[in-house]
Amino acid sequence: MILDGALAEFAQKGFDGARIDEIALRAGVNKNLLYHHYRSKDGLFTALLERTYDTIRRRQKDLQLRGMDPVEGMRKLVTFTGRIWVQFPEFLRLLQSENLNGGRHVRASSEIPKMYDPLLDTIRELLERGSRTGVFRNDVDPIDLYISISALTAHYITNHHTFEALFGQRLMSPKRVKQRLEHAADMVERYLLAG
Repeated sequence: MILDGALAEFAQKGFDGARIDEIALRAGVNKNLLYHHYRSKDGLFTALLERTYDTIRRRQKDLQLRGMDPVEGMRKLVTFTGRIWVQFPEFLRLLQSENLNGGRHVRASSEIPKMYDPLLDTIRELLERGSRTGVFRNDVDPIDLYISISALTAHYITNHHTFEALFGQRLMSPKRVKQRLEHAADMVERYLLAG
């Protein structure tokens, strides 16, 4: 309940603009209870990031990419990542705020970095199997690849308002989002293919 109120406030106003009084009001709790559980605004924001990252990582586990054809698995990872941004636009706003604050809450969390270990292991497994069979090149760094996948998918979502204004198109319709994610998956696949 408290974290739901915090999500609304932080996503709307960012870390710097959010107010503890407003979060308590949104959550329907006393401000002292909020401080009792989270100690500070920083503690609350870190807990919110941990919950949000955990929700997304748990959904990623449902993909079951290990053992899948490497090309199909990578394409599925790209489209899944893009759908996450569409389904959780608040997460992108939290990340923008966290980056404006130098990543200090993620850095302070002992949990968030560990949440990415299974994802990176899955990417490594797909890359290694694809490389062993001669489908994928053998010089791809899994961290660089994940950053590229995020960039190809998240940038579209975070900047769709200005892109729509520039190009006069609705970019968030289901058909248009699907087209964008297929485009991103094509780019990743072509980058990964050997030869």
